[in-house]
Amino acid sequence: MKLVLFSLFAAAVSAFAPASPVVHRVTSTRAAVTMNGKAGLVADAEKLNPLVKFYDPLGLADAEFWGLSNEQTIGFIRESEVKHGRIAMFAFVGYIVHANHITWPWPMQLDGTPFPTVDSAPEAWDAIPDVAKWQIFTVIGFLEIWREAACETHYMNGGKIGEMPATPPWHPNLFDPLGRSKNLTAEQKEKKLLAEINNGRLAMLGIFGFLSESKLEGSVPVLNKIGIPHYDGDYMIPLSKSLIPEVGPALFFPLITFSLFLGSLKRKD
Repeated sequence: MKLVLFSLFAAAVSAFAPASPVVHRVTSTRAAVTMNGKAGLVADAEKLNPLVKFYDPLGLADAEFWGLSNEQTIGFIRESEVKHGRIAMFAFVGYIVHANHITWPWPMQLDGTPFPTVDSAPEAWDAIPDVAKWQIFTVIGFLEIWREAACETHYMNGGKIGEMPATPPWHPNLFDPLGRSKNLTAEQKEKKLLAEINNGRLAMLGIFGFLSESKLEGSVPVLNKIGIPHYDGDYMIPLSKSLIPEVGPALFFPLITFSLFLGSLKRKD
């Protein structure tokens, strides 16, 4: 339960605010932070963290990736930040859940196999069968492909940052299945996205703190006092203890997604 108490304490801490790339070309009211160019990044950073404000030591706000424009590059970085923040929030909560041995009350598999009981949270991933891992990869791959291919305006061409494209009428909305955001004003949506970005940044710091301490004890002094169990696995090789080690089909979804994202960018420019 120490991790639960620590997470509640950490939630009250203001998120660190490095550079805040934002998409350009506002053409309509959108549920996104929409500023123009680098000047917009500076203004947006002041909203996200009035203390740190604009912080860009790597000069990413002036970059032009893959020969594209600076505005398109900013859109790509902002979308990446939102996505990574969302995944980090899942990871941070998931780490705490598994570290406290919390599982669903029913069996993990149809044959009655229970969820694994582990000492270190990442060991839960190593303990689940390959088919479960590939189910997770398949869902992630679908969401990435749908995001890149189905959006009306690509996020590198002025589209909404962090948007999940609309689904067919018979399918619930993947981003907001309960429809709670449809009646929010543009200002309320922008405020919520700013909060999401800050929470995502804090979650990225939090999950990397857990991972660092689990590999090198004492690297995160605060967590060292809590007692994060050591992890013998390799975080950078998620299938190292699988029947398909290191590489293989794991490369399929990233390559397909990246190709679709470049293709949809040119198609919808």
